[in-house]
Amino acid sequence: MGRFTHGPRIGGVIDIPEEFAETQSREGGAAGRAFLAALPSMAADLLARWELRVNGPSLTGRCALVLPVEDADGTPAMLKLQPVDDETAGEPVALRAWGGDGAVRLLRYDGTTGALLLERLRTGDLDALEPRAALPVIAGLLARLAATPAPPELRRLGDIAARMLDDTPALAATLPAGPGRRLLLDCAAAVREVAAEPGDRLLHWDLHFENVLAADREPWLAIDPKPLAGDPGFELMPALRNRFDPDDTLWRFDLMTETLGLDRARATAWTLGRVLQNLLWRLEEGDTELDPVQVSIARALLARGARRTAS
Repeated sequence: MGRFTHGPRIGGVIDIPEEFAETQSREGGAAGRAFLAALPSMAADLLARWELRVNGPSLTGRCALVLPVEDADGTPAMLKLQPVDDETAGEPVALRAWGGDGAVRLLRYDGTTGALLLERLRTGDLDALEPRAALPVIAGLLARLAATPAPPELRRLGDIAARMLDDTPALAATLPAGPGRRLLLDCAAAVREVAAEPGDRLLHWDLHFENVLAADREPWLAIDPKPLAGDPGFELMPALRNRFDPDDTLWRFDLMTETLGLDRARATAWTLGRVLQNLLWRLEEGDTELDPVQVSIARALLARGARRTAS
């Protein structure tokens, strides 16, 4: 979600941190600038309709502005304002399906603006813990969240996998022949083996240390899902790469797969699928420098698979 940050108060209603405004303008283009321009009136309308009062400085993540508020009875909550896109459109659907089990509770949702009123959690996130203390928490939350069947209206991992496999040949050709291209093709080959069974679980997709906040009703709860329906093996990458330590890659992977009860061969294939997704995104943007963290994770998993095959 980000840290508490102050910015200029707009129309006496909200403060928009400068860094957030710059990110929206740069990455969102015209749509991002339109969202920023609409924020003051959007916030004012929602505060009035839902009888809320802002009682603290804004929180920002990369995509959302979150206002600490309280309702007419003094109950604290958080008003989340963000552009609606393919990743964020499913957030209210997932939060309703989870019903607060392992995730922040959704209190209200405005279908016109995409605004969400969420229960108030604490400001401390899991990043405050050492990685070996944080990983069991993330693994436990992933297991709880993935126990829920995905609602039918969410985006599907099967569709994502099919598009990735369609895009791989042309984008792989933009890389020079060598280790990078071979790695990309190895990841695609792994996805091809499991693509016919993409799974039907409700996935968070972005559960890393900063997307787990301390709470009163439970020690830790997940926030900011970018949900889809699929195999939980596609969930592991954020916790593998967050505060990355190459010596911990296999330990983290094994802990999460054991906690979630996953078949490790399938989980390896879908984790390589997540690497493939991220590498293809970079290539689509014209960046042929592969992410060294993603490459390290993929090679660790591929090397272990090769050792098992040889033995």
